[in-house]
Amino acid sequence: MCLFKTTLVEFYSNLGQVCDSRKVFDEMSERDVYAWTTMISAHVRNNDVEFAEKLFDEMPERKNTATWNAVIDGYAKLGDIEHVEVLFSKIPSKDIISWTTLMSCYSKNKRYGEVVKLFHEMVNEGMVFPDEVTITTVISACAHLGALGLGKEVHFYLMVNGFGLDVYIGSSLIDMYAKCGCVERSLLVFYKLREKNLFCWNSMIDGLATHGYAKEALRMFEKMVMEGMRPNGVTFVSILTACTHAGLIEEGRCFFASMIEDYCISPQVEHYGCMVDLLSKGGLLEDALEMIRGMGCEPNGFIWGALLNGCKVYRDLEIARVAVRNLMVLEPNNSGHYSLLVNMYAEVNRWSEVAKIRTEMKHLGVEKRCPGSSWIELNKEIHVFAASDKFHSSYGQVHLLLVELDEQLRLVEYKWWFNKWCNGIECYGWVSSRQATIEDGRGYRH
Repeated sequence: MCLFKTTLVEFYSNLGQVCDSRKVFDEMSERDVYAWTTMISAHVRNNDVEFAEKLFDEMPERKNTATWNAVIDGYAKLGDIEHVEVLFSKIPSKDIISWTTLMSCYSKNKRYGEVVKLFHEMVNEGMVFPDEVTITTVISACAHLGALGLGKEVHFYLMVNGFGLDVYIGSSLIDMYAKCGCVERSLLVFYKLREKNLFCWNSMIDGLATHGYAKEALRMFEKMVMEGMRPNGVTFVSILTACTHAGLIEEGRCFFASMIEDYCISPQVEHYGCMVDLLSKGGLLEDALEMIRGMGCEPNGFIWGALLNGCKVYRDLEIARVAVRNLMVLEPNNSGHYSLLVNMYAEVNRWSEVAKIRTEMKHLGVEKRCPGSSWIELNKEIHVFAASDKFHSSYGQVHLLLVELDEQLRLVEYKWWFNKWCNGIECYGWVSSRQATIEDGRGYRH
């Protein structure tokens, strides 16, 4: 009877009728762990996580890991990381779903460093072994961090532990190596895959396009179509990006038209962004502005910013003013757009306009935006820091590393400079990483 009613609870739950599920559950004289878990999962699917936890607290025994995972999953879907972490720390026995759920929660909230840290913690404990979903999540985190060393380590781990190179792990590795700048390794993984899904092709095309291998990206696209794989909107974003990097304006226009006519894909803001960027970089600012005005969706800051950058290169103040007016509405606190227009006016000595814009910035309370951040991988740990950040815990290590690199660059630079001056000149002196002394035939020292 208990099994029958539990099945009935799950049946109503799958239909979205949680009230009927709860009615059957309340009428049960005896409830086993599976019944409690089914009812809690029903509330989680209905996004009623607070009630699910309340029901979880009423359970006579809370030793079942599946029940804990159900509640954790509910809070993970809500993005409540703190609650997920608290529940995770209290689980009597963690399984692979527990670990992977927390990793996925970190990943969805862009806390990629925590994903890698948690993976190492799980592996070091040795109680639970990762599965394909876990591996894919960690590789994706390494891709976003640009942590090539950690990515290689995870790749080695999956090879040693007998993981098959399926389309999911394979596409994640392709994406990771491409984002970390190792296009050769990305291609190696790509060609090793026996089966390739659309994500594999998209990852490879995007990797080639991002790193400036435009012709190779276009050839990869042709090969993909020849093998019967139908491209989607993501594919065309990568293709248009490749055309932008290579300045292939006419090819970009043809691909944009083909996307609409041959594949019935409606252009999204990302596609328009690529086209506006392509036309703006090619100096076709009027065409770019016309495309923006004919868009089927609202242009975002990236699109107007791409047009503004083109105006900066080709010194078109009229269209630049149009772009800035729209950017003031979309991103009123972004000082970069104002600064770009100020510089353009300053270049043509229109100082009254410069003063006017600066006054307007002051009136609107627009301040210089926060500096961008960089990250570096040291001893398998990711460190994030901003420019001139002397308060970071790893500042000393990073500073020493940069000093060493600077010394090596100085040495290379002076050797090249020395050899250049020595060509046809009588030289006396010496070269070091700090200085170079050269005396030519006229007695001048350099």
